[in-house]
Amino acid sequence: MDDNLFSLDYVSPTAFDNGYFQNLMSYKGLLNSDQVLFMESKDSLVLVKKYAESKYAFFSQFADSMMRMGNISPQTGSKGETRKSCRKRN
Repeated sequence: MDDNLFSLDYVSPTAFDNGYFQNLMSYKGLLNSDQVLFMESKDSLVLVKKYAESKYAFFSQFADSMMRMGNISPQTGSKGETRKSCRKRN
């Protein structure tokens, strides 16, 4: 185990649930960027509240998003690049 790691959802770190959004609503976001998502954008605030209040809404949106991401076709040939190192171009 790496002692330098910390769960982004310390309330329910081993469960797939909407606890992350509940933490944001309680001003307990671990990263500043997460808390900004909740506090500075009206559009994001609406979603954070929706997902914090309903795990079913979160699960449904998550499933839909995963399906859409799974349908993204990779760019191949001269249109795309598979990097040997993510930090630099080949």
